[in-house]
Amino acid sequence: MDAALIAAVRRFNRTVTQRVGALDDEYMAQGRPLGQARLLWEIGPAGAEVAALRARLGLDSGYLSRLLRTLESEGLVTVGPAVQTGGDRRVRTARLTDAGRTEWTQLDKRSDELAASILEPLTAPRRDRLVTAMAEVERLLMGSMVVIEPCRPNDPQARACLRAYEREIARRFDDGFDPTLSNPVHDEHLVPPAGVFLLATLNAEPVGCGAVKLHRDAPAEIKRVWVAETVRGLGVGRRLLGDLERYAAERGARAVRLDTNRNLTEAIALYRSAGYREIEAYNAERYAHHWFEKEL
Repeated sequence: MDAALIAAVRRFNRTVTQRVGALDDEYMAQGRPLGQARLLWEIGPAGAEVAALRARLGLDSGYLSRLLRTLESEGLVTVGPAVQTGGDRRVRTARLTDAGRTEWTQLDKRSDELAASILEPLTAPRRDRLVTAMAEVERLLMGSMVVIEPCRPNDPQARACLRAYEREIARRFDDGFDPTLSNPVHDEHLVPPAGVFLLATLNAEPVGCGAVKLHRDAPAEIKRVWVAETVRGLGVGRRLLGDLERYAAERGARAVRLDTNRNLTEAIALYRSAGYREIEAYNAERYAHHWFEKEL
């Protein structure tokens, strides 16, 4: 059996079980609750930080603690501080015991066998169709799992998004990007009541951002819209844009406007499809070639 096909089936299964709530304690897998089995697999031979497990699986901290205690009581897992020299001892890490590694190996083997049993009855073309469909469903489920919330622009996750945004536009702009030459966007302009900064996260990891500045006697201004490549094509950019527009409209703005670079073709297509019309330049942004506005 093609290992790549099996891996694709397993990725699909992991995403679906998380999204449909199969990790809840009411759902039981053969021989062990599925939540326990999935957690054991996610810890893996290398171990994992408890906070990372909670974010990755989208579990309530109390439920995760109960799962870990059960695995500990069965001698499969140990939970304690990170052991790296100079590490933060408040960071708790879960590790497999010898018995845990043995069960993990069995679980890994059985997961491959289950994936193979799904594919085996199908012809080669139908296997490809099934795996392709699973990959599409997985991406769509990932898109529905993205959370967009207000965030202070000086938050570490917000800063990480802005750094990624600057790295990308520096790569794509004709002359690179020097933030000191661009019109400044100060943090105080992106917090209420002056404006808002929105952060998009997937499993608690930042995957996008956008901001809007409110102006008393002029249209609101949308800034710093960026989406990570991992979630592009899933509608995250459109959701960010819509949320920023609603925020501005709810606070009395009658229109929003923005500027963009000619090389950001996907962004330009998004703005046009979202009802923005091209206007004359309203600022002296060095890196802008197009200016857009939309009535709210």
